[in-house]
Amino acid sequence: MQKKFSYPIKIDELTQNEYVYKIEATADELVDICSILQVENVNSFSAQLHLKLNFREHLLRVWGNVKASLVLQSVVTLNNFEQKYDVPFELFFDTKATYRDIREIDNGINDDIPDIIENGTINLADIAIEQIALQIDDYPRAEGEIFEFKCQDDEGEATEKENPFAVLQKLVK
Repeated sequence: MQKKFSYPIKIDELTQNEYVYKIEATADELVDICSILQVENVNSFSAQLHLKLNFREHLLRVWGNVKASLVLQSVVTLNNFEQKYDVPFELFFDTKATYRDIREIDNGINDDIPDIIENGTINLADIAIEQIALQIDDYPRAEGEIFEFKCQDDEGEATEKENPFAVLQKLVK
């Protein structure tokens, strides 16, 4: 299936100038983003991305801001609610490295390893979607919703009737 929301950029066509791209999803593209993010609905999605290539260091810096309005389902009430995101980000891509090169680098756990550019192309739409996907809560709740678990037994101890091992105890006798 071909993705509708796609903005590929060929790295070979870039110079060392700073590039600014503004992307905004159309109604058809919003449906595509909704299925990618696996949310109830995507009301709006836009991004402003800056690109700056450094030939000497073989690095492509991508930074910017992604805005989205998503409809999520609350894990507490199962009601839908709107969540707005405004996410600043910054990424680095190594224009010469391969996956083998990255595996061979002896980096510490806190070191930033640049991303790899595959087939000489990056997709600005994929970068923007990824930034929002990283912000979506695994267990979304509307603002102010609190999950409260109430135990039936106030004493905190399971009675023999509720104890699942009580059934096994009777079988042994």
